[in-house]
Amino acid sequence: MTQKDKNTILDDLAGELNKNYEEVDLLNAYGKRKLPDRDRIIVIIKAIRRLMFPGYFGQVAFEKTTSHYFAGEMLSSIIEELKKQIVIALNYYNTDEANDQNVPDEAEKICYDFASTFPDVQRILLTDIQAGFDGDPAAKSKEAIIFSYPGFNAIFVYRIAHELYKLKVPFIPRIMTEYAHSRTGIDINPGATIGEYFFIDHGTGVVIGETTEIGNNVKIYQGVTLGALSTRQGQLLSEVKRHPTIRDNVTIYANASVLGGETVIGANSTIGGSAFITESVPPNTRVSVKKPELSFKGDENNKVYMFDWVI
Repeated sequence: MTQKDKNTILDDLAGELNKNYEEVDLLNAYGKRKLPDRDRIIVIIKAIRRLMFPGYFGQVAFEKTTSHYFAGEMLSSIIEELKKQIVIALNYYNTDEANDQNVPDEAEKICYDFASTFPDVQRILLTDIQAGFDGDPAAKSKEAIIFSYPGFNAIFVYRIAHELYKLKVPFIPRIMTEYAHSRTGIDINPGATIGEYFFIDHGTGVVIGETTEIGNNVKIYQGVTLGALSTRQGQLLSEVKRHPTIRDNVTIYANASVLGGETVIGANSTIGGSAFITESVPPNTRVSVKKPELSFKGDENNKVYMFDWVI
């Protein structure tokens, strides 16, 4: 193939792609607005984590004698950086360019409203740490949970993102929780409502949908799905309660699925591993998949051991 032939092919391909750019707004972000910077949002998450748990993260040593100055500097930096990203997010959907000048003021207010939730979020996170320590005999210290447990990391990011979700900030809450998802394998939609003293043990493969409601003192294990019964209606189900409600003091074991917006798991209940639930469960109930029955097939000299699963 000659260079001329290569150039012709490339020119034709570039022409076809450019045609798509011109005809499909989605491909070029409406052609006029940029999107928030994912990398900067990750930096903001890490800054908030350091603010919440000084001494655990970051290169600079934390001293209690300068803690007030530290908190003030961190808050100022977080608000400044987050405001830039919120301005971008709000502008993306702003169809009236005459209102662009009002967006920075709106973003600044959102940032200060968001920052005002930090003390209470920090308090709730301390209950989550306690739940992790109380619920995991392998936990040697609460410090280990903060520093290394993926379940707590996912919960931390969710609680931060949830506050921005409540303030109706576009893009950014989901960018945050998807970052946690990519790091931990735990997918918590920022719209979910989760009470205090929450613990995810092991965690990989956990999915918690947008309209899920979880009470206090709930513990779930790896592979649990709190999801919708069907999403075939797509956008028609937006704003509709389509994920389950989990009341206080519930434990859900590995690989269980609890589905549907009308499904309620009553308080003080236990859901066994691999259960598939699409109906409500009364309080104080234990739900389990029937144990497998071990049977022996073959003659005495050539036994074959088989599990017959009975549900």
